[in-house]
This record gives sequence, C-alpha cells and structure tokens, in this order.
Amino acid sequence: MGYVRISRQRGSVAAATLCLMGCAVGPDYHKPAVQIPESFKEGVDWQRTQANPQGSLSSTWWLDYHDERLSKLVDEALKANQSIIAAEAAYRLAQATVSASAAALYPTVSTNVSGTRSDEGPAAAAAVGVPPGVYHSVTATVAASWELDLWGKTRRQIESSKASAQASDAQRAGQRLSIAASVASYYFALRQADIDIDFLQQQQRVYGDILAMTQAGYAQGGSSGDDVLIAQDTLEAVIAALQMIQTQREQYEHAVAVLVGVPPGGFSIEPRKDYVFVTPAVPLSLPSRLLERRYDVVTAERQVASANARIGVAEAAFYPTLDLAAQGGYVHNQFAHLFSLPNRFWSLGPTLAETIFDGGARSAAVREARATYDEDVANYRQTVLTAFQSVEDSVSSWNHLQQQTQAYTNIYQRTQKLFDSTRAQREVGTASQESLLNEQLTLLSAKQNLQDTQSSLTQSSVTLIKNLGGGWQWDESRGAAAASTSTDQHPGTGPTMGLAAQ
Repeated sequence: MGYVRISRQRGSVAAATLCLMGCAVGPDYHKPAVQIPESFKEGVDWQRTQANPQGSLSSTWWLDYHDERLSKLVDEALKANQSIIAAEAAYRLAQATVSASAAALYPTVSTNVSGTRSDEGPAAAAAVGVPPGVYHSVTATVAASWELDLWGKTRRQIESSKASAQASDAQRAGQRLSIAASVASYYFALRQADIDIDFLQQQQRVYGDILAMTQAGYAQGGSSGDDVLIAQDTLEAVIAALQMIQTQREQYEHAVAVLVGVPPGGFSIEPRKDYVFVTPAVPLSLPSRLLERRYDVVTAERQVASANARIGVAEAAFYPTLDLAAQGGYVHNQFAHLFSLPNRFWSLGPTLAETIFDGGARSAAVREARATYDEDVANYRQTVLTAFQSVEDSVSSWNHLQQQTQAYTNIYQRTQKLFDSTRAQREVGTASQESLLNEQLTLLSAKQNLQDTQSSLTQSSVTLIKNLGGGWQWDESRGAAAASTSTDQHPGTGPTMGLAAQ
C-alpha cells in the first residue's frame, strides 16, 4: 500500500510539472487594431471597373513592361546587388537566432575523458594518508543538465525570435522590391533622356537654320542686329539644355550600374531615341491587403509580435528556475579496466533557484519590455498611415498623368495638322520657310511634352507598384507571391486599372 501511495505522489508531481510547462507567462499576441478605409480615396477611376477577386501583383512585375533590356538588368541586380546580399545575410542570422533559442528547450549533454599521473613524495603522501609512489588515474564522465521551461520563458523567447526572423524576411523582400523598382525607375528616366536628347538635337538643327536665315537677312538688310543676337541666344540655350540632359543621362547610367553591382566605368546602355513607353495595368488591392503586402508594414507588425513575446520573457524572471542535473562515469588507475561495474559513479539532483532581491532590476526589465511594445505598436500604426498616404499619392499622380497624357495627345495631333498645313502652303509658295521652321519647333515641343508625360506615367506606375508592395505578399502558408493578372496598355490610349480584391 505504501508503494502505491508513493507512486501516486510521484505521478502527481509529474503531472503538475507538465501542467506548469504547458503555460507561458506574459500576454498572448493579438495584432494591433488599425483604422482601415473601405477604399482608396483617389482610386475612384479604378473602382468603376469590375472587381477581380483573383487579381494581384506578380513577383516579376517588371516583365509586364515588355523590355528585355530592363528585365535583364533587374535580374542582374537581384543577384549581385550588395544591399540585397546584406539583407539575405541578415535573414540567415535571424534564422540562426531562432535555432539557438529553440535549443534551450532541450537538455545539454557533455562528456569528458581525462587521465592524470602524479608522484606522491613521502611528505605529500603522509599529508593525504597514502603510501609514497607514482599514482595513475583515468576518469570518463557523462554529464547532462536541463532547465525546465516551467513558465514559458524559453517558448516566449522562441516566439520573439521567430517574429524577428519574419520581420527580417520582410525586410529582405522589401530590399529586393526597392532595388528592382529603382532599376526600373532609373532605366525609364534614362530612356526619357534618350528621347529628350534627340528632340534637343533636332531643335538645335532647326535653330541653326533660323540663325543662318537671320544672318543672311541681316546681310541683306532685312533683319536687325538684335534679331541675330536673339537667334544666337536661342541656339545657345538649346545647346546648354542638351548638355544638362546628357549629364543626367550619364548619371542615370551610372546609377543603374551600381544597382546591378558593377563599376560604372565598364557599363553602358545603348541609346534608343525611338523608345516606346509601355504602361501595364496594375491591379489595385483593397486597402486591407496593403497590411499583408507592404514589406514595411509587415516588418513593423512582426516587430510588435516580437516585443509582445519579450514581455513574457521579462515576466518569467519573477518565477523560480528548476534545473535537473545528472552525472555519471567511471574512474580507475588503468584504462583497460576502466569500464567495469565496480569503478562507476553517478549523481542526480534538481536545483531550484529564486532571486530574492535584485534592486528592482526585474521590474525595470518588465517596464522596459512593455514600453518597447507600446513604441512598436505606435510605429506600426504610423507605418500603416504612411503606407496609405503613399498609395493615395501614387493613385492621384497616376490619375492626373493619364489626363495630362490625353491632353498632350490632343495637342500633338492638332499641332501635327497645323504643321502639315504650313508645309503644304510652303510647297505652293503661300508660306515662308521661317514660318515652316517655327511650326516645326512647335511640333517638336508638343511631341516632347507628350513623350515626357508618357515617361512620367510609366515611372509613376513603377512607384505605384512599389507602394502597393510589389510582388511580395505575406502568406506563411504558401510562402509565394500570387500570379499576375495585369494586361499591358500603351500610353496615350487611356488605360484603365482594375480594382482587385484578393
């Protein structure tokens, strides 16, 4: 009967221990509440189209611009950019931290084999009560120790490390998105510079012809010296503007080189004065999806989760720790006879430790953890507000650039008709050469305004894609980005963007 009673007592102790190990002090995590609008304020034009529940941004969104050179540059940047390499290293570090935290849940086992040889002289032997002589000793031990996670300190630490690793993963994805968007933006700006350089060179030739005509008229008395000076200044202004655009073009090329991880001196992008800007239709998520797609929002939210778990780690310090330690081995004066039953030894025992006085250090640690959590919550909510602002800004820019593109398209078409009319009049002798040249300058200016606006619209779409979170979507179950459903539109044709509710 006594044996049964002891067994029940041991069973009760084991059950209590398991029950304690199943709990974890500190607050369980709940995602902080944020105010989310039902729709984007500036997205009214998009919301006229039918919602697409399956629509999302592609992880390779730059392919929708149908430019092989751009796609190659982005691929090179994603492989060689040093900022991306650093972000990936930081993510591996965070993963290692998770593994290190999880290792604390398991016991630590160590082994040791040692041998000693000592010469005990008469005086030393008498001091320890042994005969004088040479003594040999061989010891082999195995020791194990295990700190039971009674209050969930280790589990909260693992929870914190996992959330930090997820934040690092989001930052890594965000770095890739930022680099890809920067390559695209600089590339399109460079192509705009190619077109502007061509326009300025054409204007330089026309103004050169006007200057020659003015100088000829001055020689014949039909033009004044002031007319010659004005024509010279106008030509020089075009030459100066051409130098500025060429400088910008070179700097954009240098920037792309650095992004793809090569020295600018050995990198070049061939000019294309006939470049046609393509603007894809970017599916727009509902505002709530921004919280899952934007890397900075995800990073901030995961930092809140990590801070919440650290509150439990700090509160667990108020509870005692229970360590289980065991040691066993063999000792003998000869290695050949070491591993035999008479030479064994062992020890086993628990250690219960509790801090009685620490000068308020633990209380301060809890206050620090809670203050950090409150700070991270505030930063998260501010990040969400900033995300909404950036998308609203991009949508606003997109809408107005579309209207501006249409306006410049109309102007260019009318200017083309006027130029054709003046050229026809020149052919029959009813219009002067100077009138034709001036009308040609007006046509060049109208076409330049149109193509510059088309370039701005394309660059605006890149910014919008970046602000929507690009192709990366926070989805732990799949761990992959959704497929693209966007279609391509050429600028100037009034593309309509669809509202995609994922």
